[in-house]
Amino acid sequence: MGGVDVLSDLLHRARARNALVRQLIQRPPWSLTFADAPPLTVVATLGGHASVRLDDTGAAPVRLAAGDIALISGIGRYTIADGPSTPPQVVIHGGKKYVVDGGEETASAHRSLAPRTYGDDLPGATIMLRGAYELRGDVGGRLLDMLPPLAVVPAGPRTQAALDLLATEVAREEPGQDAVLHRLLDLVLVLALRAWCARPETAPPAWYRALADPAIGDALRLLHEDPAHRWTVAALATKVGMSRAAFAARFTNLVGEPPLTYLTGWRMTLGADLLRDTEATVATVAHKVGYEDAFAFSVAFKRVRSVSPSAWRRQVR
Repeated sequence: MGGVDVLSDLLHRARARNALVRQLIQRPPWSLTFADAPPLTVVATLGGHASVRLDDTGAAPVRLAAGDIALISGIGRYTIADGPSTPPQVVIHGGKKYVVDGGEETASAHRSLAPRTYGDDLPGATIMLRGAYELRGDVGGRLLDMLPPLAVVPAGPRTQAALDLLATEVAREEPGQDAVLHRLLDLVLVLALRAWCARPETAPPAWYRALADPAIGDALRLLHEDPAHRWTVAALATKVGMSRAAFAARFTNLVGEPPLTYLTGWRMTLGADLLRDTEATVATVAHKVGYEDAFAFSVAFKRVRSVSPSAWRRQVR
């Protein structure tokens, strides 16, 4: 069955695009601290090795070998260095770089080597790619829930091919280059997410695991493709070629909640982001996510979020 791919839908609705892509070339010893990290960062080691430390968690640093990809999410501050014992050298805060000198930070900038490429291009340097995503709203939160604060995906042939292509393009400056880089970074991100979720020791969300089931995966795609449709369990079961009872039981077992409960949660996620990001009335938001009137939507929203749509809109603004 065709239709919307659920992971692609989350990435699109979370506005996971227009990401900042940079290539960093650093000769040891080096250390970069990102003091106001975006919601999601992709860091890949192209040559050499690096150490990643989440400064706010107290967790031990993690080593990245060539070709490894680190997905860093939902934390405020992290450090990338050539090794775990290298002292802080540069802090990046508010989009500006500061050199740490005797405990004091003075404004400084790394040397630009090429478009989007910074550092010291000398023998023995580590070459890294960093892509930063500014995710939006509750859909972005649902995407981040797939990951721990630091997920490391070991080098592999599929991710390496995408990284090689991104590395080739990042230092070029041609028409449409930003569009090329954003799409290549999205490719790296999706391949890394897939690889992470496929690892036996990880526990991806139940809905992600359920995508592998032909019938339930198709049902999830239908709900994402048209969340405002007046779906019933019977209609979904018919669409995927199952009896109503068998479908309801299988969906609940795989996804962890009944079909219409999942649909309500997804509608509330979409509604919350519409309330946050638009000036649409509650009645308009209600209609867009599948409710005939504002009252029915408000009742459902308050049951899920514990506040009314209007009160929630005031809180987030």
